[in-house]
Amino acid sequence: MTDLPSPSGSTVAEAEAFLAAHPEIEAFDIVLHDANGIGRGKIIRRHELPGFYRGGRHLPVSILGLDICGEDVHETGLIWDQGDGDLRAWPIPGTLVPLHATTPPRGEVFMSMYDLNGKPMSSDPRHALQRQVDALAAEGLYPSGAFELEFFLLDNDRGPDGKVRPARDVLDGRASHKTEVYSVDHLHGMLPLFSDIYAGAAKAGIRAETMISEYAPGQYELTLHYRADVMQAADDLMRLKRIVRMQARQHGVTACFMAKPVESYAGSGMHFHVSMMDRAGKNVFVEAQEGQWNDTILHALGGLRATMGESMLVFAPHANSWRRFASQSYAPVSPTWGVNNRSVALRIPAGDIRARRIEHRPAGVDANPYLVAATVLAGIRHGLAGRIDPGPETTGNGYAGAPDAPAIPVDWRSAIAAAKGSAFLKDALGADMHRTFTAIKAAEYARVARTVPDVDFDLYLHTV
Repeated sequence: MTDLPSPSGSTVAEAEAFLAAHPEIEAFDIVLHDANGIGRGKIIRRHELPGFYRGGRHLPVSILGLDICGEDVHETGLIWDQGDGDLRAWPIPGTLVPLHATTPPRGEVFMSMYDLNGKPMSSDPRHALQRQVDALAAEGLYPSGAFELEFFLLDNDRGPDGKVRPARDVLDGRASHKTEVYSVDHLHGMLPLFSDIYAGAAKAGIRAETMISEYAPGQYELTLHYRADVMQAADDLMRLKRIVRMQARQHGVTACFMAKPVESYAGSGMHFHVSMMDRAGKNVFVEAQEGQWNDTILHALGGLRATMGESMLVFAPHANSWRRFASQSYAPVSPTWGVNNRSVALRIPAGDIRARRIEHRPAGVDANPYLVAATVLAGIRHGLAGRIDPGPETTGNGYAGAPDAPAIPVDWRSAIAAAKGSAFLKDALGADMHRTFTAIKAAEYARVARTVPDVDFDLYLHTV
C-alpha cells in the first residue's frame, strides 16, 4: 500500500514503538464506533499493525449505516446511493493500548473513517463531536468533562419467569435480590471482577475511580476521572464499557448496558459532567461569589433546556431507553435545572466552585457518548449565542416538572419525529450524521413496532 499522510495524525513510529514495548502482543482489535456506539472493525495480526498506521484500512461505507442488529439501513444513503464503496479508516493517535487478561495477548486501537482523499467522513460520530469542539475553539472555549457509567451485572441465564436476575457474587456465589444501595459489604462479593476492571482500565490509561452499589439489585456505578479533552472523555467511556463487558464475561456473568433492564427498579444513566475553559485555562462557569451564577453558566443552561426536546433521541435512542423515564424511576422527565438536586435534568453539583460544572443527566447508558457530547456542546453554544435565560431554578422535586419547562417528547416515536425535523440537531450533528442517525432510528422503530411482545399475549390473548 502506498504511503499516505494520515488525516488522523497517526504515525508509523507510534505503532513501532508500541510493538517494541509489547513483544508479547499477537493481535489487535481495530475498532470504529457506529451511530449506536457499537464497536465494529476487525482483528489484525501483529505484523499488520505498521501497515495499518502507514496507509489506513479500507472498510465499506455501509459500516456506518447499520442498525442495532448490524443490518443495512438503505435510507441512510450510505449503501446503494454510494455503491457501498470502500472508504479508509485511520488509527486515532494515543488510542493504541494493551488489553488486560487476553489469551493470547491482544491490543486495541480506535479508528475513525475518512474519504479516500482524507476528508473526514461526516457520518462518523467521532467527527460529529470534533465539529463542535472545533466550533467552540474558534470562539475561545475549550470543553472538559467526564461521563459516569452505570450498569447491571446479571446472571447469564434468565429466571423461571423469563426475566433477567442479578448475578451471583463471583467471589463465592452468594445471591442477593436486595437493592443494596451504597452497601460496601455488597461490593466485596464482586471484588475479583472489579479488580480486573480496574486493571484493564489502568492498562488502557483510563483513571477509573469510585465504584458504588447503585439503586437496584445488581446495579453498579463506576466514575471516571475528569478529562481536559472531551473527546478523550468519550473515548474513556466507550473503552470502559468494552472492558467491563469483557471482564464480566470472563468471570461468568453478563454486563448489561440497557437503559432499563428491570421493570421494577431504576434504570442506568450516563451522566455527562461538562465545564468550559477559556484560552487562559480559566473555568468560565465559575461565579465570582458562591451561588451568584454568572451569565455564562446561566446561558449554557438556557441553551440546554431550550434544545432538550429536539435532542432526546440522542439521549434516549432505543425503545428500551424510554422505559427509564417511567414516573419515580430516578430519571429526569422534564428540562429542569437546579443546584445539588438529583431530581433535575441539569444539575449544578455542590462543591469547590473552581470545579464548577453542569451535570447533564438525561442520557441513558445505552446512548452514544460522542453524539451525546456533540449535542450537549451544541446546546451550550446555542444558549451562549442567544443569551438564553434558563428560567427559575427548581429547588424541590424536579420530577414534577416546571411550569415554564419546554416540551419534550413523551415516547420514542415522537422523539424520532422531533429529531428528524430539528434544525438544531441537524446543526449539532452535521447534516450527514443527522440523516444517518435519524434514518437508523426510524428503521429500528419499524422493527420494534411490527414485533408482537409477550405482554400483548398476557393482556389480550384470552381477553378481547
